[in-house]
Amino acid sequence: MHNFKFHTVSDSSETGKAILSQVRNNYGFVPNLFAFMAEAPVTVEAYLTLTRMLDKLSLSPQQSQLALLAISKENGCDFCTVAHSTMGKIKGASDITIDEILADQKITDDSDRALVQFARVLTEKRGWLDEQDLRAFFEAGFEQKHVFEVILIAAIKTLSNYSNHLTKPEVNPELLAMGKNQ
Repeated sequence: MHNFKFHTVSDSSETGKAILSQVRNNYGFVPNLFAFMAEAPVTVEAYLTLTRMLDKLSLSPQQSQLALLAISKENGCDFCTVAHSTMGKIKGASDITIDEILADQKITDDSDRALVQFARVLTEKRGWLDEQDLRAFFEAGFEQKHVFEVILIAAIKTLSNYSNHLTKPEVNPELLAMGKNQ
């Protein structure tokens, strides 16, 4: 497999240095995902911009993290699965639901189950949903706007999950430590 370059603030292009410095300032460290993405700094910028948009969703931060986690798990992205199980706990998502997603178990909370199932099916079917998929989501109280918000979440995860599949970043010790503190 091709070896992708792992960038640091000191060895990146000028644009890469600026974006990785911003990442380090925001997170307190540079997640390894971004160290690889910095080969094309615009990709890091796109990821960060899209991620900031999550704050504008009508889905709660907890729901957003559950959808991010479900899609990452569905795509088999270990790095993002760790990241979003950690961030989900930090944002106050249900520990039970997070554990159920990680263990591929049935989600016990009705609303969480509908959201997680919708995110999984959207990913699995690559957006080619049928009326039954939508009906189950809507019957759980979600609205049409939530469909498009989950699509945005899927776009974010496509960017990071596919990048991680190719580069295979190790999970940062800082990220692991954040998860242990929750």
